[in-house]
Amino acid sequence: METNEKLIQMRSEIKKMGKVIVAFSGGVDSTLVLKVATEVLGRNALAITASSPSLAESELEETKSLAAEMGANHEIIFTQEMEDENYASNPINRCYFCKTELYDKLQVVAKERGIGYILDGLNADDVGDYRPGMKAAKEHLIISPLKDAGITKNEIREIAKGMGLPNWDKPSSPCLSSRFPYGTIITLKGLRMVDKGETFLRELGVKGNLRVRYLEKMARIEVESSEFGIITENYEKINSHFRTLGFEFVELDLRGFKSGRMNEAITLKKEKN
Repeated sequence: METNEKLIQMRSEIKKMGKVIVAFSGGVDSTLVLKVATEVLGRNALAITASSPSLAESELEETKSLAAEMGANHEIIFTQEMEDENYASNPINRCYFCKTELYDKLQVVAKERGIGYILDGLNADDVGDYRPGMKAAKEHLIISPLKDAGITKNEIREIAKGMGLPNWDKPSSPCLSSRFPYGTIITLKGLRMVDKGETFLRELGVKGNLRVRYLEKMARIEVESSEFGIITENYEKINSHFRTLGFEFVELDLRGFKSGRMNEAITLKKEKN
């Protein structure tokens, strides 16, 4: 099926729903879902963004500006996943507990507002990845219109660009807790250190994918290889600033950025077994 046909199918299915909530993170996937839902349902499409310590402050602000630009109905709610020991202990299925907290909250809003459907931004390419949050979505009957229409990540960017969405080429940016190796306790202090570290690197001019991995006393910086120069040219500034944040050591991962690097430990464990 051609990309445009998939988009037409998604529009048709969302229109049939009448009233929906879109779990809106500000990434290109959920932005496209919200754009389409707003076009076909108007104010009957409600975007909800969950604010918590694991969401970078810049990401929250971006959801507000994106929703305003699209003329979307947008609200912020607050989630307390950090209060759940199952989440804070950072097991390999951490995302399950985070999404459970989110979807529980969204279901309450849906019931109060008489909204029958909750949509997320899962796409056709996400199915093959390790995503424990998908289990929570299934348990809460969350609908994934991009996945259901067979729309891939590349097609999402193509459609978003054609629609003039400003974040069509935005790199994926999972929550700040993803910077912690599985089994490392997630703390409010650690989340703030990571957030401020990544913000500082962006201010220096780092573009594209970026992660500051939290290794307790050490920060490991992952950027695209094309951005190595910015890091090495500013290493003294970076080292000084990161020490003020609470890190004792800073290293640059010379392998470059790789999405899902924290999942490598899971893969190695499976291979050994």
